[in-house]
Amino acid sequence: MDLLPAETSQQLGRKHGFRSLKLAAVDMADALGDQPFGTEYGRLPNGLAYYVRPNSKPRMRAALALVVKVGSVLEEDDELGVAHIIEHLAFSATNRYTNHDIVKFLESIGAEFGACQNAVTSSDQTIYELFVPVDKPELLSQAISILAEFSSEVRVSKDDLEKERGAVLEEYRSNRNATGRMQDAHWLLLMEGSKYAERLPIGTEAVIRTVSAETVKQFYQKWYQLCHMAVIAVGDFPDTQSVVDMIKTHFGQKGAVPDLQPIPTYSVPSHDEPRFSYFVEREAAGSFIMISYKMPADDLKTVKDYKDLLTESVFLHALNQRFFKQSRRNDPPYFSCSADSDVLVRPLKAYVITASCKEGGTMEALESMLTEVARVRIHGFSEREISIVRALLLSEIESAYLERDQMQSTSLRDELIQHFLRGEPVIGIEYEAQLQKTILPHISSLDVSKYAEKLLTSSSCVIKAIEPQVSAKVDDLRSVVLKVNFLEEAKQIPPWDEELIPEEIVPLKPNPGYITQQLEYSNIGATELILSNGMRVCYKCTDFLDDQVLFTGFSYGGLSEVSENEYFSCSMGSTIAGEIGVYGYRPSVQMDMLAGKRAEVGTKIGAYMRSFSGDCSPSDLETALQLVYQLFATSVEPGEEDVKIVMQMAEAAVRAQERDPYTAFVNRVRELNYGNSYFFRPIKTSDLKRVDPRRACEYFSRCFKDPSTFTVVIVGSISPTIAVPLILQYLGGIPRPPEPILRYSRDDLKGLPVTSPTKIVREVVRSPMVQAQCSVQICFPVELKNGTMVEEIHSIGFLSKLLETKLMQVLRFKHGQIYSTGVTVFLGSNRPSRTGDVRGDISINFSCDPEISLKLVDLTLDEIQRLQEQGPSEEDVLTILEIEQRAHEDGVQVKVKLFLEILHSL
Repeated sequence: MDLLPAETSQQLGRKHGFRSLKLAAVDMADALGDQPFGTEYGRLPNGLAYYVRPNSKPRMRAALALVVKVGSVLEEDDELGVAHIIEHLAFSATNRYTNHDIVKFLESIGAEFGACQNAVTSSDQTIYELFVPVDKPELLSQAISILAEFSSEVRVSKDDLEKERGAVLEEYRSNRNATGRMQDAHWLLLMEGSKYAERLPIGTEAVIRTVSAETVKQFYQKWYQLCHMAVIAVGDFPDTQSVVDMIKTHFGQKGAVPDLQPIPTYSVPSHDEPRFSYFVEREAAGSFIMISYKMPADDLKTVKDYKDLLTESVFLHALNQRFFKQSRRNDPPYFSCSADSDVLVRPLKAYVITASCKEGGTMEALESMLTEVARVRIHGFSEREISIVRALLLSEIESAYLERDQMQSTSLRDELIQHFLRGEPVIGIEYEAQLQKTILPHISSLDVSKYAEKLLTSSSCVIKAIEPQVSAKVDDLRSVVLKVNFLEEAKQIPPWDEELIPEEIVPLKPNPGYITQQLEYSNIGATELILSNGMRVCYKCTDFLDDQVLFTGFSYGGLSEVSENEYFSCSMGSTIAGEIGVYGYRPSVQMDMLAGKRAEVGTKIGAYMRSFSGDCSPSDLETALQLVYQLFATSVEPGEEDVKIVMQMAEAAVRAQERDPYTAFVNRVRELNYGNSYFFRPIKTSDLKRVDPRRACEYFSRCFKDPSTFTVVIVGSISPTIAVPLILQYLGGIPRPPEPILRYSRDDLKGLPVTSPTKIVREVVRSPMVQAQCSVQICFPVELKNGTMVEEIHSIGFLSKLLETKLMQVLRFKHGQIYSTGVTVFLGSNRPSRTGDVRGDISINFSCDPEISLKLVDLTLDEIQRLQEQGPSEEDVLTILEIEQRAHEDGVQVKVKLFLEILHSL
């Protein structure tokens, strides 16, 4: 008898929906079109562009944006940072709103305000974004009115500016870390010779501190003109015309400027000789090498342009596959390496290849990166490499096509933003799927390989090495380039050596198991199966997304049950096993085996649980379950080279932590909060020497040997008639060991070995830094009693949001001294028992000027004391409840929410 039943008509229709999609009858010269698909698009008489598109995901929500073609490149020398300051002032005060009333309104309707969450300023544009409920018509109208205020009514008074300087300065200061310094240095090298090099969006400290309100106002009035702007509204609208009318109501009465200042364009000069930089950053997280190839930004106007874009995508995917495989070979030149392309500024794009490597290894990494690109120019990619990428891209567009009715409004808004800024066509997923299905099969390995000609060191190339300490010099970078160029010219670079790839993930299918018990949970619409090997499987069919299945498996008993003397070895189990291959194949081999599939399974050994999880399409469910079977069937054996690579990477990560000036602070906070517990103690290089790789792999393998200890939850677009036989074949086919392995109940688990402080501790941790910064954490231990635990967990969630909101009002909006604050809750200090109490902590975190940190701590504690004594106002409570209610409404529209609810109910 055939194990798998015939597919249902619903599944067949879904499965063949993409396959039956007709090919596009197009000519390469055909235009893609200027009118954005499915969108009401036009301009008001005053020059403002508008885009309105209906979309029902999520329900009763709208994603809005005001896009302004004004950025930092337009600033004069005395205005450096002014474009960004205006972005801040917009939320502070306008003609209709004052004292951050806009923020209060957004929070009152459940639309949260946060750092980098509502607006961003870059070199060429400033974008304001809102995500608001539209279940009441007046909410959408008011949200659009706020965008109208941003466009021309931002109030720039001396008092407004003084209130916001501190927040802007703190944002500036937070970027003065190692990452920020490296990014700025690389930007200056890339843009050398252009105005972009002199106009970083954050500005300069001197201008931020001293710029006058009059200077800011002049910039705003000069450049914030409606003809440079677009309003975008995507959401669950009953009709588009009513939204267009709202835009006309709030923006239409604003007049056009008679003597309009056109926005100038600035070029970035090309160069034949590569530019080199050897940057020493003592706080760097590691050693890195970056190669950038600059070129004019591409137009995307015709089908031919679209084909070129697809070919570029295939090229980058194929090149990245090689980089990954190179990083997993014996004695690799780098830990990781990847290539990408991006539009840097309005006139310029770049291919960027970035690698992280061992300290002192940047020259070796650079030689390998350049050699790989040269190898493609000489020998090209094989047809097999390109066929793998084609399958992957077709799989991605098939998923997007099947989920076309589930597209989120924020994603569609982002497409329309790019249409306004760069003229990128919005053609709709149906036509795009047709184009890819038509074009991809005809993109040859020769077409793809030609793209390597764009990556020449003689074509505006910039090479930058970053090391925490000096191990080479700029001349060494130049010598590597000359060496690889010579080898390429002499044709002395050999072809790529391809690995042998098995055809089947599971070479011999296991004998299927059977169901010993079936339970129905009518309250959540889920079914639970007890399999013959003891595994519990709970599944639920949903229609949230048409082409996605989420699943996880967990078993009690993780690293919390390991003795202290074995902790470091066992904690490295996932890392070492992952490099060897937890599914019976090396990661580089497995990558090719799964090409074109979206089944991804990750494994983790947590404190209390060991688990695996995945995300796949319904058609890939069998592949995902095969990987789970292989996880249980594989015994990981560490090889010398595998261990060497992993330990090199681990040591590099530890040394990077030690260079980070914040590490001393983080370590001391953990020591104070958790009593110097070994579970929270940072790993040192001396700890790595104690790691026994064989014991680490043995522990990892034992964690996934007994199926009877595991519960698996599957949620998504599945049909039981298809899924259940697959579950029985692969999950039920996992053999049960003769004796139980690592079998625990929830109440048998150990709590984490922590000791909370018993008295108030105030401590300042000092650490040498290149540029002064300060991080503050205020932490309170909490204990929830079993009888009221569920209610108290919800109360703590509300409390954390209340504290976040009130502290922003005090520390930023009133005193103007921070950029943002966060309040986090950790409830994992005790075992996850159904009957015991739960301990953890709630912590407040913010960064600030070191000189005023103690003052801000006192202000924070004063606000907490005020809330304790007076309680929150009714308005505060309503705001928090609205935020939580809206978040809940958004959450129940996402399958992950349901997935977690089922998981927690078991």
